[in-house]
Amino acid sequence: MSEVPIPSAPADLELIAQLKSRLQYAELTIRVLEERLRLMRIEKYGAGGEKLSHSQMQLFEPEPVVSEVIVQAEGEPARMRRSTKTSCKHPGRQELPPNLPHVERIMPCVPDQRVCKRCGKETVVIGYEESSQLDVEPANYFVLVTKREKRACRRCEELGVVAAPMPPRIIEKCLASDRIVIDTVISKYCNHTPLHRQSMILERDMGLEISRATLDGWVLKVGELLIPMVAAMRRELISGTYIQADETPVDVQMREGRGKNHQAYLWQYGRPGGSVVFDFRLGRGRDGPKRFLGQFEGILQTDGYTAYDQIGGTRMIHAACWAHARRQFFEAVQLNPRDPVATPIVARMDELFAVDAEARRRVIGLTGRHALRQERAKPLLDDIRSKIEAAQSVALPSSALSKACQYALTLWRELTRFPEYSELELSKAMVSYCTSLWGLSWARVSSVC
Repeated sequence: MSEVPIPSAPADLELIAQLKSRLQYAELTIRVLEERLRLMRIEKYGAGGEKLSHSQMQLFEPEPVVSEVIVQAEGEPARMRRSTKTSCKHPGRQELPPNLPHVERIMPCVPDQRVCKRCGKETVVIGYEESSQLDVEPANYFVLVTKREKRACRRCEELGVVAAPMPPRIIEKCLASDRIVIDTVISKYCNHTPLHRQSMILERDMGLEISRATLDGWVLKVGELLIPMVAAMRRELISGTYIQADETPVDVQMREGRGKNHQAYLWQYGRPGGSVVFDFRLGRGRDGPKRFLGQFEGILQTDGYTAYDQIGGTRMIHAACWAHARRQFFEAVQLNPRDPVATPIVARMDELFAVDAEARRRVIGLTGRHALRQERAKPLLDDIRSKIEAAQSVALPSSALSKACQYALTLWRELTRFPEYSELELSKAMVSYCTSLWGLSWARVSSVC
């Protein structure tokens, strides 16, 4: 058998180098495409939580890290978190609220029970055995007839007739009372019952046909009356020192182009424990936040979207969200649960959240939290940055890990504002949660223009 000749000519060596380069590029492309495919499958079929398991925590050197319980507690919105009371034995049947009205229903004994089985004489009532159930009366619709009193002087007929003034109404000459209009708005925005479904319920229960267009007109009128209140809430936000902002897409039915929805955006501006204002815009451009924020001079916390750049006053401070930065690395962990590079970074970020969680648990206020951050958060930030820079040097281009590193390092100055400002939260998870909830509840918006 003849031996394969080893290429030695310069042309052959150059061809081999080119083939090796192409093969390496092809392998990198395959790995990136496989990663994207796995990420799509995780988004569609994977779990929705963003916490590390205990097995993932054990992949790196032993060190004080936040436990799974603390990560779960920090990940939940503060107002939506359940009570953290120590679990104990179930006390028994749940008590009904004592403030509800109590309606008694007396159940008499049957005739056979009213006669003594021994002597045959009638028994007497000596007490009652009581049981309580929560009950409800179905909505009772009725026609409200308003009679305005008319008066006239029999002696001075030339003065004419006077009538009692008409009480102010939300919609003048409307077929429905103010209570029905308000109930429609509450059902839509608090109970998330679409207007077409409310129309069907009225027809089913009352035999009353009220079109969705009519209900939509009621909602629009209430919205017009609330515009001054929204303006006052906006002025209150702008006059403050801290605003969290977020946006979510919503589909809009436009009059032109039937069957095709336009993607609009619902912008939310608020602050923890304060007012929240939603601003609907047909686009995601800079005009929306620029017009809403005006010359705001405080702290603006966002996810780093470029539309928030070059807006506000000259002294406005941009801050970023650690929850968004963590989510980028968590996606890399989802793609490779035993990733020795991304997993320690997520765990270190969890320790940052644990610092704030401890401050809330100890109820030490913003001043105490600021001191705790100075003590524990600053060393963590140095370690997190060094780990991210090391991860970036070994990450594949266009991979989830590379994108996560690029995101965090690009916004590093904005991410590290919180040790300087005591009121600044690590994340804007609550505002993002509310925006997403409203986006899901709207699902589709009908155009009124």
